Amino acid sequence: MNAETIFSKIIRREIPAVILYQDNLITAFRDINPKAPVHILIVPNLLIPTVNDVTVEDEVVLGRFFTAAAKIARQEGIDLTGYRLIVNCNHDAGQEVNYLHMHLLGGKFLSGFANKKF
Repeated sequence: MNAETIFSKIIRREIPAVILYQDNLITAFRDINPKAPVHILIVPNLLIPTVNDVTVEDEVVLGRFFTAAAKIARQEGIDLTGYRLIVNCNHDAGQEVNYLHMHLLGGKFLSGFANKKF
C-alpha cells in the first residue's frame, strides 16, 4: 500500500513544516493545529497506515518513536514536568490521517481520561 498523504510530503520537505528531528527512520514536526503548548507529531519515514499494519519489521522504527520523543521532550523543556504520547488507530479513535503517527503533547497540565481513576 502506497498512499500519498500530507505526512509524506512533509517528510520529503515538499510542503513547509517545522521539523524538529529527522533521521533515516522517522520525522518529527510541530502540529499545525496544536492541542497543547507543545504538540509534535512523530511519523515513520515509510508509510504504515495504522497500528493494525505494524509488523515485526517495524519494531526498530517504533522504538525510535520513543527515543526521539524523549529527546524532543528534553529539547522542549517538558521532560521533567511531563508529557503525553498518543497513538490513535482508525476513525473511531480519532485518527484523521491514514498514516501511523504519535502525538507528543505537553507544556501544561493535560486533563482528560488519563487522569481519571477507573
